[in-house]
Amino acid sequence: MATSQADIGVIGGSGFYSLLDQARSVRVDTPYGEPSGELTLGTLAGRQVAFLPRHGSDHRFPPHRVPYRANLWALRSVGVRQIVTGSAVGSLLPELGPGALVLPDQILDRTWGRPHTYSDGESGVAHLSFSDPYCPIGRTGAQRAAQAAGVPLTGSGTLAVINGPRFSTRAESRDYRRGGATIIGMTAMPEAALARELALCFTSLCLVTDHDAGVEVGHGVTHAEVLQTFAANLPKLRELLVATLAELPAEQGGCGCGDVFGDTTPPYQLP
Repeated sequence: MATSQADIGVIGGSGFYSLLDQARSVRVDTPYGEPSGELTLGTLAGRQVAFLPRHGSDHRFPPHRVPYRANLWALRSVGVRQIVTGSAVGSLLPELGPGALVLPDQILDRTWGRPHTYSDGESGVAHLSFSDPYCPIGRTGAQRAAQAAGVPLTGSGTLAVINGPRFSTRAESRDYRRGGATIIGMTAMPEAALARELALCFTSLCLVTDHDAGVEVGHGVTHAEVLQTFAANLPKLRELLVATLAELPAEQGGCGCGDVFGDTTPPYQLP
């Protein structure tokens, strides 16, 4: 398959499909099985974009069963070098309420049992830096985009990633907050780490849908409430995502994401 069909990847829900012009579907096979769905290639904000539905077009993959390795591999195989994601998260801060947009800069990984690396040891092991999991150029672009569009954006945050699919207990929620987390979700890991292993830029735009159990004082989070709040605020998230794409550089570079291996040879063949 040619490697010049798209330069930016977008991972999110089905609400982003309608944004692409000249859209066409492409099936991609990977060494890690099939991705969550076919890639949709098209143009958006003047950029060549490959869109991938994280949970599948019919939302059949729960967070712990998303084929993350296949997803990231598929995107790189069509030329993607920069990725922007849209995700629903809960808030661990009373002052950060539903509808808020957050641009995380750190991750607290609390997942388990998910295939989480391409470095399986058969051809060696790569110990890559992950101290700053998000692309600095992508984050700067998102901040510029928010300012230009007049979209309020909390410009930093630590995202606790839990295994799901259940929500947290109140004790767990308070523990994540004591550990420094400000928002909480279920899909950023191993997604962000796999992007680093493929030398991809990775930027995440998060939409707060609820206060997590350790913050709110009512009956606890429900899936129905999360979906309702996400749908109500989806236009705002889409506006920020489109504006962010327009702010990304024409080519990857200057951030270090593409040079993560330095002078060493990757222990696996990059697509």
